[in-house]
Amino acid sequence: MGHRRHAALLVRFAGLTLVAALACIPALARGAAAVEGTVTLPERPPPPAPNPRYPVKTAGIIGRPDPPAAVVYLEIGAQAIATPKRAEMGQLHYQFAPGLLPIERGATVAFPNFDDEYHSVFSYSKPKRFDLGRYHKDEQPAELVFDQPGLVKLFCEIHDHMRGTILVLETPHFQKTAPDGRYRLEGLPAGRHVLKAWVDENTVWQRPVDLVEGKTLRVDLP
Repeated sequence: MGHRRHAALLVRFAGLTLVAALACIPALARGAAAVEGTVTLPERPPPPAPNPRYPVKTAGIIGRPDPPAAVVYLEIGAQAIATPKRAEMGQLHYQFAPGLLPIERGATVAFPNFDDEYHSVFSYSKPKRFDLGRYHKDEQPAELVFDQPGLVKLFCEIHDHMRGTILVLETPHFQKTAPDGRYRLEGLPAGRHVLKAWVDENTVWQRPVDLVEGKTLRVDLP
């Protein structure tokens, strides 16, 4: 009889422990909201033709820039950065790779050179002005922390055709669309928020959304 009672108490304790553990899990993890849809991507003009500033012999083939994409994000207001993130904006086949990089404010970005020639990455954008100077693939340039939100436009001082964009956001909830404009954001907090789609520096579409825990909302933009 004592063994049965002891076993019953263990089962009950295990059940209570499980309930307590579930109660400690944030609602976001138990049944967060999601939103998905398609962003209409406008046609973009062809990229500028390669035109090195200096008479440098290009050893490799100049790759094509990334296809058009938008960045979809849920605006939830400024918040403290729990864990600083890391990201990478490389130079590959004489293009920025990726051409568009969304990051959360406070993230650290590395700028590795994967080509066999020098690159010299710089930006005059207000959220982050910098000049990394010339560096080869065997050299490690400085890593930068992007602590101000906004658009950072990148260039290479040697290869005039190279263009890159870092979009610094004040939200952890964002995703770059697929080339056909499709996106899906998961793990979102329930409630009324603003969903935005950054298409370019002159085009940002937005729509208020009511997110319900455990539900997926369909939103096409614009």
